[in-house]
Parts: sequence; C-alpha cells; structure tokens
Amino acid sequence: MTRTSKARTALIIGGGIAGPVAAIALHHAGIEAAVYEAYDSTADGAGGAMTIAPNGQNALDAIGAGDLVRAIGTPVTAMGLRSWTGKHLAQFAPPSRLPSLQFVWRADLYRAIYDEAERRSVPIHHGKRLTGTTDTDSGVTAHFADGTQASADILIGADGIRSTVRPLIDPLAPQPNYAGLVCFGARMHQSGLPSTNGVMYVCFGKRAFFGYQVFDDSSAMWFVNLPHALPMTVAEAQAIGAKEWMRTLQTAFADDRTPALEMISRTDPSQLLTTGPMENMPRVPTWARGHMTLIGDAAHAASIATESAVELARCLRDLPYDQAFRAYEQLRRPRVERIIKLGARTNSNKTAGPVGRVLRDLVMPAAMKLINPEKMAWQFDHHIDWNAKAAPLT
Repeated sequence: MTRTSKARTALIIGGGIAGPVAAIALHHAGIEAAVYEAYDSTADGAGGAMTIAPNGQNALDAIGAGDLVRAIGTPVTAMGLRSWTGKHLAQFAPPSRLPSLQFVWRADLYRAIYDEAERRSVPIHHGKRLTGTTDTDSGVTAHFADGTQASADILIGADGIRSTVRPLIDPLAPQPNYAGLVCFGARMHQSGLPSTNGVMYVCFGKRAFFGYQVFDDSSAMWFVNLPHALPMTVAEAQAIGAKEWMRTLQTAFADDRTPALEMISRTDPSQLLTTGPMENMPRVPTWARGHMTLIGDAAHAASIATESAVELARCLRDLPYDQAFRAYEQLRRPRVERIIKLGARTNSNKTAGPVGRVLRDLVMPAAMKLINPEKMAWQFDHHIDWNAKAAPLT
C-alpha cells in the first residue's frame, strides 16, 4: 500500500460504542471494516446513561443512523442548575433551531448500534485482546492474545480511555488523570415524583453533585459524582458493595434541599450502578503514526466520539490514508481541545470546596443572565456535510 493509496480495509480495535459507529461510517464510505473487541462477550445490560446532543445526532444522521437514537431516546428540553439549598441557578438549552438532546440508557444504545452494524454486515469479533501491531509499507497487522492476527490497510484505535493502541502510536502518550470523583447512577421504575417536563436537573450539592430527570410515567433516573480523594478502579469501587455506597450517598446528601436524598432512599440497592472513577484525558499530542490512528476516548472527550468517527470515515473516503489522517486531525483537534477545556472547568465546579461553592452559587445566576445562548451553541450546532469532499491538509 503506497502513501498515495486510499484505504479499502480497516481494523477497528474496541467494540464499545465508538468502534461500531466508526465501522458503520466506514462501511457507508465504501471501506470494509471489522471490529475487534477484547472481551469475550457483548456488554448488553452494562453501563449507565448519557445524553446525545444535537451534534451527535447530526453525526449519526450523516451515515443514516440518527433514527437509532430517536427510537430509544427521551427528549431533554433543557438543563436546570440548582444549588444544594434548592436555589435555581440557571437553565439553558440548545437554540430552538436545533433538536432536543436525547436521554438514552447506554445499554439500549449499545444494542441498537450493534444491531445496526450487524444489519450492515459489519463483523464484530470478541475475545480479541490486542497485544501489538506490525506496521509495514503494505499495511498493518494486529496481534491478539489468543495467538491470532488480522491485517488491513489501516487500524483505528477506538479502545477507550485506557487505550492499548495509543501507546503503540506514541510510547510517550499521556495517561488519563483522576478527576477526584467516583460516579454512580440508578434507574427508578416508579419514583413517586412529578415529571420534570423534559428538564434534566443538576444540583451542586453540599458534598456531592447530583443529577436527575423524572419522566412522564413517573419513572426516573439519577446520577451522582461523589468527591473521593484517593483514586480507585471500577473493580475496587464495585467491591465496596451497593449497600455501603447507598449509605455513603445518603450521608452525602443529608443536608441538601433537593430531591437527592428522597430519590436515593427510594432506590433498591440492586439498581445502583457503580460506574467508577471519573477520569480526564489530557491533550494527546500524537493521534496517528504509520497506518494507525485514534478516535473517541482513546484520543479525546467521548462526548464527540461519533463526530470524529464520521469525519474520519469521510476523510478516508476521499483521500489517501496518510493525507486522510492529517486532514481528520486538522478538522477535529481545535474543537476537541475546546471541549476538553470546557469539561475540565465543569468537573472543577463539582469538586468545589466550601468557599468555592459559596462563590459559585453567588456568581452563577448573574453570570448566566449575561450569557448569550448563541455563544454556547458551538457545542451543539456542529454540522457534518457527508457529501462535501474532504480537502487535504492546508
């Protein structure tokens, strides 16, 4: 394979959500792609929840997959911010010209994307833990722990924040940083609370951060970001046990005048999802080397992983692989790094101390009134024109 050749085949490492989306996008671009996942089985039923913003929906629409989200999602019309005292701090939403955010359970999204990949004849192989790669002039070969290997023109690392591919591209690549928070969530089939009418509320609690939404049928979801000084793995957090964590969470919200304590107390411990530490991915200096590149958490904030998957596929459709990698990075890096900075500021608010908490609650209402919603729209109003020809690096 020469540097003037377009990629016709691809290996995608990582079978979470970004990997199969990338495979679907490549398939849509006429490139044969297969997904290789380390775990032996699918992740059905695993994970918490997320919101798919208009930009994410737009990226999926570009490859004919946006209806997957709308079929399983519940609209989130606005985000409401409250203090631990119950005081209203702010409310914001994407501009009215854009569709609403969609709340989805990760397990439902995972299954919908897997089914769509299968419908489009995208192979997904399980039990394929990557141990190394061989990059030659003709392409790249992935070596797996079970002794097998697979070759293609290019390899895409979509294998998460603890990526195996990232250090293969750059041995000096940074590792994720612990954000000082351990995360939890739960689904309530009957909350006993009135609907929030499409608004998802996030509450800056006295000791922890709480988010919730009550749906029209009185079912609900909630999530918690709990400050925790010492980092712990997901396995270590889960080993503590749901009952012990529930007691910890009840104590954390005992003084708050929000629905947090009531909702947590009404939740069966068997429904608690302990999703583990929140980690930030610092700037990754090198996204590509040879026939390999990165998308999603392996390279940047997961909230825009679908955008990157679709843009990479578009670049690979139109350009030789090495030019495509450079054009993709030029397209994506400015937006990615702006999103990373925004996420870091948001997480620092969640771990504010007593003085910072008071200042935040005093300043935020006035500050939000001064903000033009259109100035915040850049996060959501991001359109990918699939039919536009990708241009080489300038």
